[in-house]
Amino acid sequence: MDRVRYLIDTLNKWAYEYYVLDNPSVSDREYDKLYDELKAIEESTGKIEFDSPTKRVGGEPVKAFGRHAHVARLYSLDKSVSYEQLEAFFTRVGKSAVNPEYTVEYKFDGLTMCLTYDGGKFVRATTRGNGVEGEDVTAQCLTIKSFPLTIKYKSLLEVQGEAVIRLSVLEEYNKTAKEQLKNARNAVAGAIRNLDPKVTAERKPEILFYNVNYMAEGSLPTQVSHFDFLKDNGFKVFPFLRICGSRAEVISAIEEIEVERKSLDVLTDGAVIKLNDCAVRDGLGYTDKFPRWAMAYKFEAEESTTRVKDVIWQVGRTGKLTPLALVEPVELAGATVKKATLNNYGDVLRKDVKIGSRVLIRRSNEVIPEILGAVEHTDGSVPVEKPNACPYCGSKIVEVGANIFCPNKKCRPRIIGKMEHFAQKDAMDIEGLSEMTAGQLYDVLGVTDCSRLYSLTAEELSKLDGFKDKKIKNLLTALEKSKTVPQERFLFALGIDGVGKVAAKDLCRRYSNLGELARADKEQLLELENIGDVTAETIVNWFADEENLAEVERLFVAGVRPTATKKVATDGIFSGQSVVLTGTLEGFKRSDAQKLIEENGGECQSSVTAKTTLVIAGEAAGSKLDKAKKLGIKIIDEAQFKQLLGS
Repeated sequence: MDRVRYLIDTLNKWAYEYYVLDNPSVSDREYDKLYDELKAIEESTGKIEFDSPTKRVGGEPVKAFGRHAHVARLYSLDKSVSYEQLEAFFTRVGKSAVNPEYTVEYKFDGLTMCLTYDGGKFVRATTRGNGVEGEDVTAQCLTIKSFPLTIKYKSLLEVQGEAVIRLSVLEEYNKTAKEQLKNARNAVAGAIRNLDPKVTAERKPEILFYNVNYMAEGSLPTQVSHFDFLKDNGFKVFPFLRICGSRAEVISAIEEIEVERKSLDVLTDGAVIKLNDCAVRDGLGYTDKFPRWAMAYKFEAEESTTRVKDVIWQVGRTGKLTPLALVEPVELAGATVKKATLNNYGDVLRKDVKIGSRVLIRRSNEVIPEILGAVEHTDGSVPVEKPNACPYCGSKIVEVGANIFCPNKKCRPRIIGKMEHFAQKDAMDIEGLSEMTAGQLYDVLGVTDCSRLYSLTAEELSKLDGFKDKKIKNLLTALEKSKTVPQERFLFALGIDGVGKVAAKDLCRRYSNLGELARADKEQLLELENIGDVTAETIVNWFADEENLAEVERLFVAGVRPTATKKVATDGIFSGQSVVLTGTLEGFKRSDAQKLIEENGGECQSSVTAKTTLVIAGEAAGSKLDKAKKLGIKIIDEAQFKQLLGS
């Protein structure tokens, strides 16, 4: 029994470090070795201790959810959607408190949970339900590893949290799932409220705790002490809690959340403002539904449903045909949305999208919204047809894997897309060469190659609609200026499929000129960190195409002279290190942090691989951090990063 207790305590400690602190002290292999030993002992003795980690597996399905009354009522929050509405809350609190202090935290978009403990042991887990009683989902929650089975506090206790599924976890799940999950909120609700605990385990939810709903002995004087109590007893809390002494500071914290949440790996829909002093809270009391001392500030909706009016097929610069849904206008995150993207025809089928059907769409980070899935079909719903020919030039389409392509390199949208890509800021930076201008160059002057741009004359440009002397002069000046660019930007501008800005930089560090790169074979290219099998093959094939080589030669003849890429420093504190940045850094822009690493001898990677030697994890790091832990890669936080730079 001494050995069993040692194994349980050690494994629970390691699980706490991994799932709650995000700071593992051992590798997965070491954990699995002790776990297997404990499991073998339990199987031979037939005895399993209450807090054994082997209990956290999906058991047999339950027949139905039982109902359970909460010890203390769980209230929902009153909501505001503007600072004017929030002002009414400040006024109400100001009548009962002198110089009130507030806390501001994230409002997560998941499923509210209530966990009960007694005698320091986990008793049950329930959903919020109607606030008075909820569904008993204890069997489902036992599969979740981010909450403790035993705690320091020994009296009756209820704690409140939000069950969530990380966006990166949902993305991985959908890659192999028979049935696609439309969004993280629905996914976690379906995971917890599923009669089969094995389904819960497969979707890998976690719980972020934020409130002590009831404690039989003792009291907590402030919201800050609630957080401290939760952390001290081993519960996972999100590392963001701003203490605000004024209304202006509350607004500032809300604005901080609104910016930072876009880079989080967790779905959020607002901020929660609470009065910090619990004694003053008692004086304010509750309405029938809400506490008077708290308020949710909701951001503009990022998800909504709408009807698909049509699906058209767009052709990009590589010839790939991408379906674009035209939808009935809907307001999303401050914009009127009329279009939504789909990845390919397989995506259309997986998400069951049909013309005339209602679909769920999501808009985030100010990009074109994505269709998450169909929610309702009608008798008039029509399946989306896969095209047999290019809708622009009529060429017979070619299927490559999951995608379809137009093979005609002179197809109008391919040419326009190629010129627009060539001219963008991170490539040749030709100011004034927009998509509309590229279309005119093709239609009026017959420009089909980027090299032809450098022989354009003022007389030719004057034939384009809207081109007067000043605009003509500006474009010709921008073209002349673009002839001298760093080699990695020139390589990126060529538009080789799969060669983004990071890969272009890596290639130019390895190969001093395009001639060397053109002679590289697939095996040599695969030695580079950011070059995978498909991209390596694409690069080899691109340079094997005589027309591509002829176009590069025409660019050189036109006077384009790429400058050599600056070599990476070979000495410094990150010398020999392959570094990945993940999460949000408070003191650095991502680009500045990468520059500092490279100036100090390191190499920055875009993803975690077996060759990665160091991961710098900022706030709310997601799947990259999880992968680094599994591979046993060294992980440091922002404070340690600053310390290294200072040394």
